[in-house]
Amino acid sequence: MQAELQHNAQTYGEYYAAVDLGSNSFHMVIVHVVNGSVQIIGKIKQKVRLAAGLDNDLALDDVSMERGWQCLQVFSERLQDIPPSNIKIVATATLRLATNAHLFITKAEEILNHKLEVISGEEEARQIYLGVAYTSANQGNSLVIDIGGASTEIIIGNDMQPIHLKSLDMGCVTFMERYFTGGEISKECFENAKSAAHALIANVSDAFLCFDWENCLGASGTPQAITEILVAQGISDAIRLDYLYHLEKQCIDCGDIKSLNIDGLEDSRKAIFPSGLAILISLFEALHIEHMNISGGALREGLIYGMLDNVTENDRRQQTINQTKQRYHIDKNHANSVRHVALNLCHQLCAQQNICHLDTETILGAAAQLHEIGLHIEYKRHHEHGEYILTYIDLPGFTRLQRAAIRDLVAQHRLTMGVEAFDKYHEDYRPMLKGLLRVLRIAVVLCLRRQNKHIPEVSLICEDSKWTLTFPEGWLKAHPLINAELANECWLQHKAGFELVCK
Repeated sequence: MQAELQHNAQTYGEYYAAVDLGSNSFHMVIVHVVNGSVQIIGKIKQKVRLAAGLDNDLALDDVSMERGWQCLQVFSERLQDIPPSNIKIVATATLRLATNAHLFITKAEEILNHKLEVISGEEEARQIYLGVAYTSANQGNSLVIDIGGASTEIIIGNDMQPIHLKSLDMGCVTFMERYFTGGEISKECFENAKSAAHALIANVSDAFLCFDWENCLGASGTPQAITEILVAQGISDAIRLDYLYHLEKQCIDCGDIKSLNIDGLEDSRKAIFPSGLAILISLFEALHIEHMNISGGALREGLIYGMLDNVTENDRRQQTINQTKQRYHIDKNHANSVRHVALNLCHQLCAQQNICHLDTETILGAAAQLHEIGLHIEYKRHHEHGEYILTYIDLPGFTRLQRAAIRDLVAQHRLTMGVEAFDKYHEDYRPMLKGLLRVLRIAVVLCLRRQNKHIPEVSLICEDSKWTLTFPEGWLKAHPLINAELANECWLQHKAGFELVCK
């Protein structure tokens, strides 16, 4: 019987669910796991604003508890289909603080027919970091920030290991109630909120500033809302402090929550956006953050992956790439050949020009392996089909900005070279992305015959926008097909404003 159950689990997969009772929203995520592939098949999110129901004595009022129970009635029906051992339900800051939390918890457990765990701020921070690490793998030390409804978690970690973490009693709902009362948005409101945030951060900032981190990732909430604003306004970039100051000015100019109108900001987020923004600005200032990317996951994902025994053994990015190549029937050997040639050229480029970043090889390697993903639809316009597919599929392990760059490199890897696609990126990234596009296009041509024995060793000399490729003596003459394709590529790069010489 046990053997049959294991066989069915491998063949048909298993279902898991994680429920996060946050101070602002209640979330539920459901995943289906088949042969090591984790597929999100359902997400439910409801704005409950539980923290808004805390009075001066930290007791939850009846109205806020009723909102929470009604939400859990919706969740409970879906949880009936999940094995109890595959369900994890946690509550965070508000139910840590509430003096009458036991009243809410008792009824919540009756509704859900499952045990509910109120986790500490440190455990919440740890789970958030794991959710970010599983879904947004990065090299080196990473600073992770999650602004919740009643608490903010700050974590330094490396790979899958959180190193130092703190949970602070400040959140977008509690700060809204304290500093933006009655929906007023003014310079004074922002200054008061930022001063309060700075005072709390000052108690822990020295410990975080002792660490050197190479990436800063924001988990859900306010960073997600700001990223959506940037995308809606045609900006492909990380979150930067000057963007935050501009958004603060826009909020103040609106005057109150009812008049708040920022392109890309959802109505459901408006009430708590100024308070979350004030906290994020304070974090940027106090921790000297230059830019922040949005992560692919947070607390819920940490809970899900924590229930899976086998995921920690895998490289999340490469697992994603391998599964994507299999799903879209990409020629693996050819994809790996293009990646090898592209990275070899990239190393030569980076050694000569100061345009490369931490993400350079990650973005180029993924784009090289996925450049033919559009062939799943048809050949003639497969670069455009690749752009479409990569716009809408998830790529766990890659940040939003990395996914956008991979998509745009694939979209421009053949035919006309549309470098204007990179105009929407910050000026710090444009030279790198244009260089990577040139590298990828050359690598695709050199691997044209799809046989490793025909791929030459070439040297690349970069003098500003003039690149010279030097081939082994007699190689170009012995390979007239690739020589002709390289001549065409030289012309296409010339039309885009670059000079490419092959000799």
